[in-house]
Amino acid sequence: MSRLPRGGAVENKRFRINQFIRDPEVRLVDSDGKMLGVVKTFDALSKAQAKDLDLVEISPQANPPVCKIINFSKFKYEMEKKEKEAKKKQKISHIKEVRIRPRIGEHDLEVKIKHAREFIAEGDRVQLTAMFSGREMQHKDLGIKIMDKIKESLVDIAEPEGRTSLMGTRLSLILIPKNKK
Repeated sequence: MSRLPRGGAVENKRFRINQFIRDPEVRLVDSDGKMLGVVKTFDALSKAQAKDLDLVEISPQANPPVCKIINFSKFKYEMEKKEKEAKKKQKISHIKEVRIRPRIGEHDLEVKIKHAREFIAEGDRVQLTAMFSGREMQHKDLGIKIMDKIKESLVDIAEPEGRTSLMGTRLSLILIPKNKK
């Protein structure tokens, strides 16, 4: 009984099929979804060959492993289709940066807050960065006040991920979107 699996003689990377199943006994599920119980691997393989289908190891962690009699090519196609669908639905969040200076004008600050609000509405994280230069380093409290003002204006849609941190000449804070319940 040396029938090659569909798609060539190589073992599939994610599933063991046909003669690549090395366990002596398997829990067999028929092509209709009916549980046939624990059988010898050789018997399960011969049942699959009789139906001109493949024996595919679905759950290798189980004891004994669960195998199903199916058309492997069709099964693989369905799995790839599900993965593509799941990939379409997931949203990758990016970190967008909004830079400010401690002596920023009122209108400029409103524009920066508006941009941060748009980024958060899209589901992205926003890193607020206050940059200091020269003698501005002596007045870090101005940067902290501006950060607090931005945080308060975005409190309805965002929450801080951590604390405000000072690294060199930059004061930064990351805001994440609040979960919609």
